[in-house]
Parts: sequence; structure tokens; C-alpha cells
Amino acid sequence: MPLLRDILYKAGAVEIHGSTDRDIAAVALDSRKVVAGAAFVAVRGSATDGHQYMAKAAELGASAIVCEELPTERAAGVTYVRVPDSSRALAWMACNFYDNPSEKLKLVGITGTNGKTTTVNLLFALFTRMGYPCGLLSTVGNRIGHRNLEATHTTPDAVTINALLAEMVEAGCSHAFMEVSSHAAHQHRIEGLAFDVAIFSNITHDHLDYHGTFDHYLKAKKSFFDRLSAEAVALVNRDDKNGLVMVQNTKAKVQTFSLRQDADLKAKVLENNFAGLHLLLDGTDFHSGLIGSFNAYNLLAVYGAAMALGEDKLEVLTALSSLAAPSGRFDYVRSANLITGIVDYAHTPDALENVLRTIRDIRQGNERIITVVGCGGDRDKTKRPVMAELAARMSDKAILTSDNPRTEDPERILDEMQAGLSLEQKIHTLRISDRAEAIRAACMLALPGDIILVAGKGHETYQDIAGVKHPFDDKAELLKNLESLK
Repeated sequence: MPLLRDILYKAGAVEIHGSTDRDIAAVALDSRKVVAGAAFVAVRGSATDGHQYMAKAAELGASAIVCEELPTERAAGVTYVRVPDSSRALAWMACNFYDNPSEKLKLVGITGTNGKTTTVNLLFALFTRMGYPCGLLSTVGNRIGHRNLEATHTTPDAVTINALLAEMVEAGCSHAFMEVSSHAAHQHRIEGLAFDVAIFSNITHDHLDYHGTFDHYLKAKKSFFDRLSAEAVALVNRDDKNGLVMVQNTKAKVQTFSLRQDADLKAKVLENNFAGLHLLLDGTDFHSGLIGSFNAYNLLAVYGAAMALGEDKLEVLTALSSLAAPSGRFDYVRSANLITGIVDYAHTPDALENVLRTIRDIRQGNERIITVVGCGGDRDKTKRPVMAELAARMSDKAILTSDNPRTEDPERILDEMQAGLSLEQKIHTLRISDRAEAIRAACMLALPGDIILVAGKGHETYQDIAGVKHPFDDKAELLKNLESLK
């Protein structure tokens, strides 16, 4: 077991009461997970303040408590450490406790509003196909080689991240790929990790419920690149106006990718249809089964990361051309009467617009687009009217429905979505709060050749209503209803 003094390296201790020459059995930020000999870190969260549970942690056998504010009464035999920032201290302590596993892997992280999940899953699949044992930290699940683990957050807490990375090292993984959310960057969950490549995909309207303003959201994303070492590569989307903003203060080597302007890595879309993408990628003719210009960016990012890691260009392009998109990312099926159903995770205005624009670009003639879309509860409310207006304007028929209402009233969410519609748009838009009924209605309205988009939940196999997760799968519902039309 490591000593307390060793895991406090870079944690920023400013005051210590008790011995640091003692074994530490675990690092915990949840008092319910404290075991005998653990170091409990009191973190101030948005819902609870860990400082309220310091006494409980001591009762459960914590041998050290790290906090921003020392308690007036301290338990006997417990070492108390005061730090300026508990979140930052937790991250460094987790890195040190698990012996800095990120330094023993080729670690690639990606941040951005859209494209994170597709990109990391493609990277995982690509490097696995090329023979490397890999790990994955992703919205759709965590993986250590061929072993699947459930994911509860886009980016886990610092202890969980380091524990998983340590498992990957133990399992013999050489590479790891992870999504880096704005929440994780802001809350220092990735502090101390040694990234070899950091990717920026794009930034648009999202998570303002948490960050408050777009500027704060932007700065949270940027902090990921501010932390990089001089040995890392920062790979950014040149076509996003904030791409170069991300790397203004970075020590890393900067590389850019683009579809539209001068960049280190370029691609040109030659063909885009339901058969996939035909690109001129870094001067080479390239075909992929992925669909849409947004996936052209994802493919460019994956290719750029592989090049930054020193892989062979031809081997990368060959393996990359055979990969499929992750579940729930432009995931489409066709019925016997040629109705196309598409399930996509698009839950931001930009993502929804990208998917709808792609559908409009690749439809062959007069096929109608029917969009089923909702907005999540307890999340950024300002995007609700925007999402509804986009769906109504870019579709022939829009159906507003529930996403994951969580603790909010589904009808209130729909009211806020409808507020973004003009009178004419309201006439051509249906409102069906029951998501299963909304998908059924879309299928009933569809004619042969039409395209149904079910947006917002993608890979998720549940619907969160009033704090209870009910089984629900957009793709299964879509298939069931399309089958019934035979």
C-alpha cells in the first residue's frame, strides 16, 4: 500500500495535522465507500458537500481526511490535510495511488460538443483491429480489451478513471481512448493524466445549465488543452471558429484538420449517400460505411490521432475503411416497403441540424423526412425551443415527444419546446409525450421511401422518468413498428 505522503504529491497540501507516514488502503470521495485505512477527500459538489461527511468517514475507519476547511473537532488517530482545492487534490491523489497508470499507456482524449463518442469508439476499434490491446472510456460503455463495463458518466470521477486505467495496464493494454466532457475538465477529473493526443471536435450550444454561459463552457473545454505537456499533440478542428482558441496557451504540438480550409490534415467529400462516404483523405481515395459530413470530421480526427501516434498511413486507412459507427449514431434500418428509419443520439441543436442536413443531402428525390425529437429534463432549457424549431423547419413533419424527462413534467418540457415554433410550424407539428406512441405515429404517417429520424437517445436502452429508469430502446421500437407495416 502507498504511503499518505506519497499520494499527496502535487495535491497542494497547505496544512497537515497528524502523520503522513501511514499506509493508505484506498482513496474515496464518497463517504459510503470508505474502508478502513482509506483517505477520504471532501469534495464540494453541485448537489452535496463532502465536508458534511468527514465525521462519518472517520467513523468508518478513514485514516486520513483531505479537505478545504478543517473541522472544529478532529477524530483521534486520523490525519487531516487542508488543501486549496479538493477536486484538484483528489485527481492527483488518485493518479499517485494507482501509480500513474496514464503514463504507462498511449492515452488519447477527445473533447467537443458532438462527435466524442463516435471518435473514441472508432479509435478503439481501429487500434484493436491493428492488433493493439486497448481500453475505452466512453458514453456507450467502458471496455478493457474485450471486456465490457457499464458507463454511468461521459467521463467518470478521478478515482474511477485511474482505477480503470490501472486495470487496463494490468490487462496488458497499450492504448486507451477516452471522452473528456466539459464537466470533467471543469471539475479537475482529468488533472494529472498524461495525454499523448488531445482532440477538439467542435463546440456549440450545450450544458449551459451547468456552465451558465457559453464563455464558461468554452473555457472548460480549453482547460483540457491548457494542461497538456510539450510531448503531447493537440489535434483541433480548423473549421470550428474556436478550434485555434483551444490551443492558444497549450504547450503541446498543434496539428489541425479540416474539410474546408488549409490545415495539416485535409479531406474532401466526393460522395455522401446511404452507402457511405467517399473521401479524398490526406490525398488518398478513401471509402467508409459511415454517413454524413459530420462523420467525415470524425474520420479525419481518428486518422490524425493515428498519424500522431506514429502508425502507418496505408494500414490505418485500410483498417479504418472497414469500421462501422457505434450503436445509436446514424444507426439506420429499412423496412420491406422501403421506409428508412434512423436512430441518432443528436441531443444538441448543432447535432440535430447536422443529422437533418445529412438526410436532406442524401435523399434521392421527394422522400419526406419525419422527425421524432425530445429534450431531456433537468438539463439546459435554453436549447428546447431551438431544437423544436430546427426539427420543424428541416423536416416535412415533426413530432415533439419526451426524451428522458427525469424529475421534470414532460408536458412542461414540451411547452418550452413548442415556444420556439411559429404559428405555421405548430400547425404541421404533432405533440405526443409518450415516446413509444410518438415513434408509432411516425411509422404510421410514413409512406414508402420516406425517412424517419428518431433523435436524442441513440444507444440508450432506458427512459428516465421521475428518477426511475424504464426499459426503452428507440431502435427496437422503430423496428417493431416498421415490421407491423408489412
